[in-house]
Amino acid sequence: MPKVNEGRVPPQDLVAEKSIIGAILLDSDSVVAVAQFLRPDHFYKEAHADIIGAIYDLYEKRDPVDLITLTAQLKKRGKLDKVGGTSYLSELVSGVPTSSHITQYAQIVRDLYVKRQLIATGIKISQNAFEETGDIRTLLDEVEQSVFSLSQQQLKQNFITLKDALAESFDRLDELHHKAGGLRGVPTGFWDLDGKLAGMQDSNLIILASRPGQGKTSLTLNIAAHVAVKEGLPVGMFSLEMSKEELVDRLLVAQSEVDAWKLKTGKLDDNDFDRLQEAMGVLADAPLFIDDTPAINIMEMRTKARRLQAEHGLSLLIVDYLQLVHGRNLENRVQEVSEISQSLKNLARELKIPVLACSQLSRAVEQRGSRKPQLADLRESGAIEQDADVVMFIWRPDQENGENVKLDIQKHRNGPTGEIDMIFKAERVKFYGLEKQRMPKEKPAIKREDAPRVASLIE
Repeated sequence: MPKVNEGRVPPQDLVAEKSIIGAILLDSDSVVAVAQFLRPDHFYKEAHADIIGAIYDLYEKRDPVDLITLTAQLKKRGKLDKVGGTSYLSELVSGVPTSSHITQYAQIVRDLYVKRQLIATGIKISQNAFEETGDIRTLLDEVEQSVFSLSQQQLKQNFITLKDALAESFDRLDELHHKAGGLRGVPTGFWDLDGKLAGMQDSNLIILASRPGQGKTSLTLNIAAHVAVKEGLPVGMFSLEMSKEELVDRLLVAQSEVDAWKLKTGKLDDNDFDRLQEAMGVLADAPLFIDDTPAINIMEMRTKARRLQAEHGLSLLIVDYLQLVHGRNLENRVQEVSEISQSLKNLARELKIPVLACSQLSRAVEQRGSRKPQLADLRESGAIEQDADVVMFIWRPDQENGENVKLDIQKHRNGPTGEIDMIFKAERVKFYGLEKQRMPKEKPAIKREDAPRVASLIE
């Protein structure tokens, strides 16, 4: 840790540190109240850190924690004389009348540790800022990451035992078992797709790719609307191709089922206007956040996503589309796109949410006899295929009938692949699923001829 200014003592409270140890020696059961969030390195005085470390050793072994056992444990670790011997331990016990306030003492110690870390981080930032070399965007990203990681330390633990993980897994599976049609991930609103993916999984990078004009943006908006409107989960969307005004219009059309051309030209009758007003009311309450910054770079995107999660929570992040994101100016575009895809995967893992990113396909798909996309058609980088947990393609087997669409899952790291039949109504900017499998307690499968009359799955 960098040194603070000479003459100034870093934030600390030795009385609170002594009171924590004394409270535990006074009442060994009180260690349970602080062991989950207070670590030895949170203590300013090294001797106190050594003592609490020895106490945790005893606690983990389920040995009684008292003056005798603690003395023996410190002697075993070769630190008894270093901490001041038995006399100092006795002094700690006699200085605390009760153990009832141990949680408050522990919070004080932890908060002061965070302040010391902030000071150290500030010094490091200052030193880096004085250096003439280095990109300012890289520096800002490092600053954001340092502060964000420090704030996240308040919430996460370093390791979890397999036993605890299994207990959490059982609770989650038991909840799913009792919930009809339950999914482990974030629902898309399309039954067949959810059936194959089990919902969009946390920490997964999901790629939705196609040639231009096939409906990538429309499908992602359908999914975003379902997650935000029907599920009530926060969704963040980076739109690098379309403005927020265009996206809002599409959302209104899909939600109200008013003809898109009518909205664009303003030729709306009273019924259309009523439906649009109703759709506005529904969408206004949806936790859907849109950022339409053009040519946004990956560092800025990461910073905004972290902030959005901290302020509003975040269940799904959408990027439309990947090739328009700017990375560092590397030697070539292939390397840049590789860095972007890896960064999006890392962001999904860091925030523990699914990231749905649209991607363009190369022209090679149009030059083959079959227009069915392949993984090798992902434009500009094979790293996209490598980094992605799920890769899906939108394509039209019949060019004359643009309504018939295939959603082809060609890569699924943890589940099945295969094609899903869908219908796309361009005038409504909406996809309809033609479900081949039925999920429990849901509507029967939709017949192709009935699809236009069926309510959208995102409603």
